Amino acid sequence: MKMIMAVIKPFKLDEVREALTELGIEGMTVSEVKGFGRQKGQTEVYRGAEYAISFLPKVKIDLAVNDDMVERAVETIERAAKTERIGDGKIFVLDLAKAVRIRTGEADTEAL
Repeated sequence: MKMIMAVIKPFKLDEVREALTELGIEGMTVSEVKGFGRQKGQTEVYRGAEYAISFLPKVKIDLAVNDDMVERAVETIERAAKTERIGDGKIFVLDLAKAVRIRTGEADTEAL
């Protein structure tokens, strides 16, 4: 099992969710986060005053998948989230040692 963590632009969330649903992925956790990468934030103008925004709004998606779904899920997220502009985000894949469905006690792949 693997945990896929993707940090993407907020307006791409619905496209990513729909693409993952078509792939057969049924659950995910979504968090609103702030951060920056190579773009180092951005400059905004408000009422004539210029100010810097160091942390840009992003969305973090966490999903647990079976090993055989990892590559397809990563490719699907990449394709759906891509704008080909700086700040599109990142995808991380981590080993998942254990998963348990609280309601039934099912463990590991059965819990997904």
